[in-house]
Amino acid sequence: MRWLIIVCLFVILAPQAAADEIVDLELALAVDASGSVDDGEFALQLKGIASGFRDPDVLKAIRSGPLGRVAVNLIVWAEPQAPKDMSGWQIIANSDDAERFAETVEAFPRRQTGATGIGAGIASALRSFDRNNIAAGREVVDVSGDGRETPPHESVVLIGQARVMAMSRGVIINGLAILNQEPDVAEWYRDNVQTGPGSFVMSISSYQDFAEAMRRKLLKEIDYRPRVSLR
Repeated sequence: MRWLIIVCLFVILAPQAAADEIVDLELALAVDASGSVDDGEFALQLKGIASGFRDPDVLKAIRSGPLGRVAVNLIVWAEPQAPKDMSGWQIIANSDDAERFAETVEAFPRRQTGATGIGAGIASALRSFDRNNIAAGREVVDVSGDGRETPPHESVVLIGQARVMAMSRGVIINGLAILNQEPDVAEWYRDNVQTGPGSFVMSISSYQDFAEAMRRKLLKEIDYRPRVSLR
C-alpha cells in the first residue's frame, strides 16, 4: 500500500517533479503577532511550535508518510498592509532537520504588530506555496490566533477572499483558536477561517496550553491516512 501511494503521488505531481522536490505535505504555520498578542504570548507560540517539531511522535508521523518528509514555513502576520515575515521553507525528514527548524522558530524575531489581518496573512501563506520549488499532494495553512479579523482601513485581502483563494487551489486551512481575549473566537474560526475537506479548528483557553495543542494539531495534520480503494 505504501508503494501504491508513492506511485500515485509521482503520477499526480509528474509535471512538477523535474523542477520541484516532492514531499508528503507542505505546511505553512501562520502565527498571530497582532496588538492583542503581547511579547510573552508571541514567544509561547514560537516555543510551542519548536517543541512540537522536537516531539518524538511528530517525528514518527513525518517519517511514516509515503515519502517520509514534509516541508514547513513559519509566517508571522498582523497588520494587513505590512509585508509578512517568513522563515523560508525547510524540508524535515529526520531529527536533525526538525531541530534546525525548531531553532529557527525559537529565535525568530518579532517585527509585526497592529491590526488582526488574518486574510492577508493567509494570502501570504498561499503565495509562498507558489514559489518554494516544492511539490506535495497536500498543502495546509495552520493559523493560530486569539481574535477576529479587524476591519481594514485600506483595500487588502480579507478572510473571505483568502478562503476562496485557498479553495480554488485545493489548500486546507486549519485553525488553533486561543480563547483568552474572545471566548467565542473558536466559533468565528469555524465559520470564517476553516476551509477544505477534512479541515478542523482546535481551541485552547490560554497561551499556556499552546505547546500541547500544537503537538496534537501537528500530529493530526501530518499523520494523514487517505482512503485508497482498488475498486
